[in-house]
Amino acid sequence: MTQLFRYWQSPFGTLRLIANEHYFLRLELPLQAQRPPTLGSIEQPKMLPNVAEQLSEYFAGKRQQFDLEKFDLPCLWQGTPFQQSVWQALIHLPYGQTCSYGALAQQINRPRAVRAVGAANGANPFPIIAACHRVIASNGKLHGYGGGLELKRQLLALEAKHCA
Repeated sequence: MTQLFRYWQSPFGTLRLIANEHYFLRLELPLQAQRPPTLGSIEQPKMLPNVAEQLSEYFAGKRQQFDLEKFDLPCLWQGTPFQQSVWQALIHLPYGQTCSYGALAQQINRPRAVRAVGAANGANPFPIIAACHRVIASNGKLHGYGGGLELKRQLLALEAKHCA
């Protein structure tokens, strides 16, 4: 099946939205979006307009939670049942707040799975939308992020600014 993609400019760099004819497959952060697109994929500059609109609202501080029901295509959450439980918990993390990997493990009733929660967090196909940037180390420090720690810091600062 052909993959379609769209580059979208955020205040923190270019994101890449990837879909097929039926599903929104992935959102790639600036560091990820620098890689060449998959062979045979086709650029569609106007693809997923509602996703782009919600991202614009998020970055402007006007949106605190994404409305997945209004996305142009449904998100395809491909992963193990454990990963999917982590990703669903990420969707519900409050805007402008952080939690530790351990607290997230507790939340999904897997208190000993802290490292697995971290791995699932890193495999999140929809960063920003499922807010993995809000998960931090138990000592309060920033730890790991697919877009780099500076982007994680910027996203948390953006949310803090709009919560004040």
